Amino acid sequence: MSSSNTKHIFITGGVVSSLGKGITAASLANLLKGRGYNVQMQKLDPYLNVDPGTMSPFQHGEVFVTDDGAETDLDLGHYERFADITCTKNSNYTSGKIYSNVIARERRGGYLGGTVQVVPHITNEIKDAISSCREEGVDIVITEIGGTAGDIESLPYLEAIRQFRKDIGKKNGVFVHLTLLPYLKAAGEMKTKPAQQSANMLRGIGIVPDVLICRCEKPMEPEHFEKLSIFCNVEEEMIIEEQDVAHSVYEVPVELAKQGLDEKILRQLDLPVNKLDIKPWEDLIERVINCESFDEVEVAVVGKYTSLKDAYKSIYEAIDHAGISNKCHVKVRQVEAEDIENKGVEEVLGGVSAILVPGGFGDRGVEGKIEAIRYARENNIPFFGICLGMQCTVIEYSRNVAGLKDANSVEFNAETPFPVIDLMLEQKEVVDMGGTMRLGAYDCTLKEGTLAKKLYSSTQISERHRHRYEFNNKYQDVLEENGLVFSGVYTHGQLCEIVELPNHPYFIACQFHPEFKSRPLTAHPIFHGFIEAAVKKSKTK
Repeated sequence: MSSSNTKHIFITGGVVSSLGKGITAASLANLLKGRGYNVQMQKLDPYLNVDPGTMSPFQHGEVFVTDDGAETDLDLGHYERFADITCTKNSNYTSGKIYSNVIARERRGGYLGGTVQVVPHITNEIKDAISSCREEGVDIVITEIGGTAGDIESLPYLEAIRQFRKDIGKKNGVFVHLTLLPYLKAAGEMKTKPAQQSANMLRGIGIVPDVLICRCEKPMEPEHFEKLSIFCNVEEEMIIEEQDVAHSVYEVPVELAKQGLDEKILRQLDLPVNKLDIKPWEDLIERVINCESFDEVEVAVVGKYTSLKDAYKSIYEAIDHAGISNKCHVKVRQVEAEDIENKGVEEVLGGVSAILVPGGFGDRGVEGKIEAIRYARENNIPFFGICLGMQCTVIEYSRNVAGLKDANSVEFNAETPFPVIDLMLEQKEVVDMGGTMRLGAYDCTLKEGTLAKKLYSSTQISERHRHRYEFNNKYQDVLEENGLVFSGVYTHGQLCEIVELPNHPYFIACQFHPEFKSRPLTAHPIFHGFIEAAVKKSKTK
């Protein structure tokens, strides 16, 4: 299908935030792909930050990085995992980005001295952002609007999609509204009024939902469908129940398929309703359910932001994928690195079958991470370090094995006598640092005979990055002499990407973020190997 014939689906939310628009949008994309359509997705966020890159993980959760180096909303992780698509910089726009573009154009005289306003200039910029996903070969673009109906900051986006659908016609665009049907325990009944009001807010600005998806704890009754149809002006057959799932969010596509959501939307878009093939996904759900009855293995994630689960969302998902692929139930022990510093490593990590140290910025908790790595190394506990976790691995090994006392990263101690992690200024000419960071996908060459090569079954890989500091190559010789193996390097810049230890049950750390490329149906090879080693460790206790 040519870009001019691309169809659009707009997903809005009502009543409360965190209803699961991202999961719902991704599940719909999963089903449409299962019917043979090429789908692209995007998230439009109303906040004024230009991107989530500078936002606190405690507020916003993880920053999801695309192949082309965009720092984006974590919902893009759901899109890629559920729909097995590759998102791009065009998959996430914020108000900060939209307004920055308009203001920059005004400063260049792009509006010929005219008065710049929200309508039409901001709304036109939003419409251009939506059109940016209409690439050649894309059949359907799903656009999720952040926030909820009634939010002041969302109004320009709602006006823009109203105009966009008017421009392309009803057969080329569908409005899907996700809303909440709260259950009042004291009254013993489910209420439709909040859903009616959120739909009415949309109708007040000219958007009438074509499909109403209702989040609920308990099953809807016929009277609920009838009420919503009458007061929201939506056909009864276009009202979809999205009840809380029992085992995993990966059940959502299957549950929506049972109600024919994808079929109804395809008919609305005047597209052929091809046969649905989601057998691999149904098999996945079967394995997820079965995993709950399998042996349990406990893995510690030693992080800086564990109090908010979304801060390491992709890591937890990748661990789940590896649990499924290894047919085991993985229990995650969320460990604050500072607790190790305050309580001692044995008290905090005792009894776990494997330890993962993820990424982060700043020196808070770093010594706790380093102590966790030492504990894993000395006690033959399977270990996996990611980004900062890899840098802490190098620091730990330098201090405690190679004899480089007080080795550190210049990020944490600019006066360290052994800067094993540094800003590699002489290498910036060969690396696009993405401003001040190395962002996005970079090629990596793996050394023959290493664990990394065995895991990937290839010598050439590509993985996504998000970091400023690199391993200082001046210390490679001394670390290799003391047994650390440098098993992966950035192909064009000779930057260290992977280190590992031989003669250890499992000890590997990478500078990149492999969690971003893990999928429910295809666990990432390093995560799969990590959980496999954890299972073996648990059986030897």
